[in-house]
Amino acid sequence: MTIAKVLLTTTIEKLGHVGEVVNVAEGYSRNYLFPRGLAVEPTDHNIARFAREKAVHDAELLKREEKARALRDKLADQTLVFVRKAHGDSRLYGSVRPEEIAAQIASACGEVIETSRIHIVGGIDTLGPHAVSINLYKDISVDVRVRVDEEAPRKEE
Repeated sequence: MTIAKVLLTTTIEKLGHVGEVVNVAEGYSRNYLFPRGLAVEPTDHNIARFAREKAVHDAELLKREEKARALRDKLADQTLVFVRKAHGDSRLYGSVRPEEIAAQIASACGEVIETSRIHIVGGIDTLGPHAVSINLYKDISVDVRVRVDEEAPRKEE
């Protein structure tokens, strides 16, 4: 297998960021990266050209990281409360889904979180407290407290 050095023009997960020179298999660069415009030859001109884009990209990554840290600090002190109907043995008629947790965080904090970043171990299908882990960005995550209270039965008139 022959190795080729390429300069990435786009961030590719598990490979590198814009402006980085990485080693890849020659066939991968020739057949995939170059035809799609994801990488170019690492000439002096190209390195200088993408250095500016790399600086902009690095600033954006730093901004995202700071935003994630601020959201982590905000969520660490909160308990999300859901009210549900339950059976007599405290099992819920319908579980609390990641979409509902994301919606409540969006209304409370104004931040949209992808549901794929919300990890519920075992599901939330009983009354009481639960812990939910949310991966906000790279290695920044937070454990959020979720409490499910029983809906009060309606009084008939």
